[in-house]
Amino acid sequence: MTSKKKQEQLPDPAEMTYEQAIAELEEINERIEQGEIGLEESLVQYRRGLALSQRCSAILNAAEQELKKIMPGELKDDQKVG
Repeated sequence: MTSKKKQEQLPDPAEMTYEQAIAELEEINERIEQGEIGLEESLVQYRRGLALSQRCSAILNAAEQELKKIMPGELKDDQKVG
């Protein structure tokens, strides 16, 4: 199976939960670190990891904004979630 076919079967990061995205990021990191995949596939997985990381960041930012609404004055600007 080619990388492109594998990529087509993966869920869109924008539709993943934080937990799903983190779990996949951990898997990608482990495969790259252990040398289980070649250079080209590593680059494909790296790009996928970036998309997953951006999704996690967006979820955390949304959670931070929600907390600021729920607890005004409790979460100061210098206190970040995550």
